Amino acid sequence: MIKIHFNIRFGTRFGQSLLLSGNIPQLGSGEAGVPVAMNYLNEFFWSYDLELDNTAPDIPDVIQYNYLLKDKSGEVNAEWDDAKMIDLGKITTGEIFVTDTWNFAGQAENALYTAPFRNVLLPVQKSPVKPQPYKGNTHVFKVKAPLLAKNEVVCLLGSVPQLGKWNIDQPLWMSREGHWWTVKGNLSKVSFPVAYKYAVYNSKTKAFVRYEEGDNRLLQGSNTKKALTILHDGFMHFTNDRWRGAGVAIPVFSLRSANGLGVGEFTDLRLLADWAKKTGIKLIQLLPVNDTIATYSWRDSYPYNAISAFALHPLYLNIEIVAGKEDAAVLRALNKKRKELNQLAEVDYEAVLNYKWKLVRELYKAQKESFFANEDFLAFFGENKKWLTPYVVYSYLRDKHKTADFNQWKQLSVYDAKAVEKLAAPGVKTPDGIGIYYFVQYHLHVQLKDAVEYAHKKGVVLKGDIAIGVSPHSCDAWMEPALFHLDMQAGAPPDAFAVRGQNWGFPTYNWKQMELDGFEWWHRRFRQMSYYFDAFRIDHILGFFRIWSIPVHAVEGVMGHFVPAVPVHINEFAQRGISFDYSRFCTPYISDDVLNELPGEKKILLKNYLEENGDGTYALKEAFATQRQVEAYFAVFENTEEHGIVRDALYELISNILLFEVEGSQGQQFHFRIDMEKTSNFRFLGAHEQYHFMQLYIDYFYRRQDALWARQAMHILPALKKATHMLVCGEDLGMVPDCVPEIMRQLGLLSLEIQRMPKQPGVEFFKPEQAPYLSVITPSTHDMSTIRGWWEEDRGKTQRFFNHEMQHPGLAPFYCESWIDKAVIIQHLYSPAMWSIFQLQDLMGIDNKIRRENPVDERINVPAIPRHYWRYRMHITLEQLLKEKDFNNELTSYIHSSGRA
Repeated sequence: MIKIHFNIRFGTRFGQSLLLSGNIPQLGSGEAGVPVAMNYLNEFFWSYDLELDNTAPDIPDVIQYNYLLKDKSGEVNAEWDDAKMIDLGKITTGEIFVTDTWNFAGQAENALYTAPFRNVLLPVQKSPVKPQPYKGNTHVFKVKAPLLAKNEVVCLLGSVPQLGKWNIDQPLWMSREGHWWTVKGNLSKVSFPVAYKYAVYNSKTKAFVRYEEGDNRLLQGSNTKKALTILHDGFMHFTNDRWRGAGVAIPVFSLRSANGLGVGEFTDLRLLADWAKKTGIKLIQLLPVNDTIATYSWRDSYPYNAISAFALHPLYLNIEIVAGKEDAAVLRALNKKRKELNQLAEVDYEAVLNYKWKLVRELYKAQKESFFANEDFLAFFGENKKWLTPYVVYSYLRDKHKTADFNQWKQLSVYDAKAVEKLAAPGVKTPDGIGIYYFVQYHLHVQLKDAVEYAHKKGVVLKGDIAIGVSPHSCDAWMEPALFHLDMQAGAPPDAFAVRGQNWGFPTYNWKQMELDGFEWWHRRFRQMSYYFDAFRIDHILGFFRIWSIPVHAVEGVMGHFVPAVPVHINEFAQRGISFDYSRFCTPYISDDVLNELPGEKKILLKNYLEENGDGTYALKEAFATQRQVEAYFAVFENTEEHGIVRDALYELISNILLFEVEGSQGQQFHFRIDMEKTSNFRFLGAHEQYHFMQLYIDYFYRRQDALWARQAMHILPALKKATHMLVCGEDLGMVPDCVPEIMRQLGLLSLEIQRMPKQPGVEFFKPEQAPYLSVITPSTHDMSTIRGWWEEDRGKTQRFFNHEMQHPGLAPFYCESWIDKAVIIQHLYSPAMWSIFQLQDLMGIDNKIRRENPVDERINVPAIPRHYWRYRMHITLEQLLKEKDFNNELTSYIHSSGRA
């Protein structure tokens, strides 16, 4: 038998309690919901005593465990896993005292144990000291120190001779065991308490470097040789040790190389990694690289509208590498086409894709027989079968039926796993329309994996992008429709960039359904991303708190509402003296007064789509009752200015409402329409109604939802973060609820900070020097104009930025001269944020010789345009960029001097 006494330093508030979970039956076997309750010891400690038969067959040699905090509301949140363990197989004593430190997920040092740091940026150094045996020792000291320089090790010093008696020439060297630095000692003959500290020692020069900061640590105890004390002491105390790096952001399709085919390819990432290495940049950030082919037209250029959350986009395939020397003859006309496509200023999506597919078909035909016998392909198939088999059949059926809308297919419109597997069995007899997708996905995987490994060797990590959704006609929606609300569309409420809101067209997630199998779809998605990426950006992380949900009958984002949300009850209107008028509040309000505000010609045109009610008000004709009906009607006409004006005016009339009824509430519950106060419906209310409507509106959007949204996020995000070792960064922009910053801090998720998009109300510009450490700071994103483009957009704002943020007197230059671009870049480099990441266009803006002539041409996306053509390309090749000595030297000097190299 063995006794284990668990003790953890943790100060709780009234109503909170601690739980203990582990991989043995006595601690719940690690299953959620069955940990054991700990005992309150005092204001500093909680404890739990355990007696077990360590010879029993269900007791493993190593006990792994962690602690959980239960709030008075019943919510349970676990500490971040830091591999606390007790090695029963090596311990010979009959009693163990464990003293632990809670590992707060938001502690900055935890980020340094994620994939980019452990695998590339801060690789684990070989320990110069071997672990000591347990026998003969009474105490085990464990501490974590992720940020050590080359040849640095952790050592221990203390107030007793057994711990060196503070002699820095005779410290106890510690050995590396997993995440922990450990050392064992026999303290059976010392007087307690014992003071001690961890320190850093250079194993090569045999020189003491420094003590950890803060007060001495104190060890309480008693003199006994029969018990073992294990101390998990958390992190070494260094308040100012902060790793900081610089990154570059650019879509793969935007890369330009001398041997390209009119678009960037995965193989071009090698050249970009060479340039990053040259300048001191540590990270390359990409937009989503998933397959988006739904129509084979330029509309598929939108990288966030994936038809598969797992498959890679064929656009990024390097055809010459696939061909090799054996099939080079297939490419005999390639050089002429390359010259034609590569000299284009922007990506011609359709021309490039169609030409690549033409060559791929020829190469597949030539290599088909040997391909399916390739052991590497068979291994790839085995690892990816879960998503790959449905994807290749989906692609085949999309091509066969000439539509991605599986509802229109005559074959397998409803997913049938057995039929799909039978149809997709890989081999030489596989139909070419299916086999070719195996061929393409395998080669894409090999080429991207090769580029990633090359970047890693250069000390550069890759950051991917997880889109907030997938296409409603995606393979994922076909295969697992229950995971999505296919009758709703995700989007964003109105803001300065899109005054009518945004409708992304993605179905929203059915979180309740996803939770039933522990979010397995997300686990698979993260596993797939981790093949290629070290970190990732969660597009629109606010959607994990609440999603802006738009009915499928609506076109504009302004017609949406947040889900989940606490609705307004009809009684709340009565309590404020408002007689509830369903027709006026919940249907489009169209009256003579409303129409009289319009220009005469528009008013005349609109009346063709309205029916008079006989009381000075109008209703939309049945054929034009929804925005989708209006969109479909005008889609058949030539896109004239007049038709566009009428269509948009009808959209506005349809959205001229104050409330959306909650489905199934029988007229009892409602959601407010966003920007209600800007509608003519609201303007024509009486003063009393206006006042009380606004009071309820403010309460609805800014007060009553926060607790619900916090619970939603804490139900989803911790489980998703635990599913991956990648560094998780959130894009937390837009209408940010009050609970978001705190929850991101608690979970250790990196926020996104943008100078021209401050999150604090009433502030025009965010100050880079105020960025939190766990953040990414950038002057612009792909959804915004670059520094140079922004400088010319709003003269008044530019002037205030010049005088107040740059601290320059006088009139601001009309154009963003190179010195201005440099000043903004340097501001961001010196920020305390972990990462300063810049669009490549912004970096090139510091050099007059290589910057693009027109900054408008540097922009990647305009969110206000729903069907924007994503086609930006670098205007110089990567080969030329590598040769720009003056520019590279200047950028290198800025990165090095800021401490980010």
